[in-house]
Amino acid sequence: MRRSKNTSLDTGVTDFILLGLPHPPRLRALLFLVFLAIYVLTQLGNLLILFTVWADPKLHARPMYILLGVLSFLDMWLSSVIVPRIILNFTPASKVVPFGGCIAQLYAFHFLGSTQCFLYTLMAYDRYLAICRPLRYPVLMNGRLCTMLVSGAWVAGSVHGAIQATLTFRLPYCGPNQVDYFFCDIPAVLRLACADTKVNELVTFVDIGVVAASCFLLILLSYANIVHAILQIRTADGRRRAFSTCGAHLTVVTVYYVPCIFIYLRAGSKSPLDGAVAVFYTVVTPLLNPLIYTLRNQDVKSALKRMTAWRGNRNE
Repeated sequence: MRRSKNTSLDTGVTDFILLGLPHPPRLRALLFLVFLAIYVLTQLGNLLILFTVWADPKLHARPMYILLGVLSFLDMWLSSVIVPRIILNFTPASKVVPFGGCIAQLYAFHFLGSTQCFLYTLMAYDRYLAICRPLRYPVLMNGRLCTMLVSGAWVAGSVHGAIQATLTFRLPYCGPNQVDYFFCDIPAVLRLACADTKVNELVTFVDIGVVAASCFLLILLSYANIVHAILQIRTADGRRRAFSTCGAHLTVVTVYYVPCIFIYLRAGSKSPLDGAVAVFYTVVTPLLNPLIYTLRNQDVKSALKRMTAWRGNRNE
């Protein structure tokens, strides 16, 4: 009897088993608590940033902090797509993910991740205009334009996620169904396909690896111009404030892009480091963003102090 060709809609695989992060069994309870703490702190930290930007009139009127608020919103959702599944892998709960659930996770991750990628580029462009074109900044980056650029990033991220999910799950999957990874991502899922994946690997290389690398280079170019402009500032306080604001963004960008490029520019290969590297931009970066932007950003720290002082005066 001839076997019919499987597709994502007619497949021999109805679910996937996520093997999770490799770990010694004796550390399971500790890792459960660590990742649970990371998830809770990520949500609380980004919620604090969102509330601060929304509550402080000096922040939510400035494009830079509108972008920061959007970044915190993205981080909360990105963390929620990935980290709860990691936590479940450290419990006796089932590691089975329905086929549709795997599609949804892959789409959501690439939708949110690529939107974040574009948003980092917009944030670098905003800083470039603010420091290198200060007199024209209110005209070049106003609230309306900022909203349009952010909307464009969301749309582009959604299209990217849809392309990647469609191309990945149009392939036949006839078994095995064990995903050697901690979430449904393209390189790990493609290894299980019962068909040639060269086209998918090429699209992944171009659509993710090259785009991410290009955005990263654009950010570095923006900051090269920014550093040159900062060095022209005569006052030490002005240079310190400019470096403080830009240093926070550049730190976050490096932690996010370098692991991302490492994974997707070599989508067809497999390395034992892949899981550990992926943890950086899926788990660690959403946690670091609120810490870096509050500890190294003078405006956010000042806003938090004003909110604390106002709350203290209100309670008296």
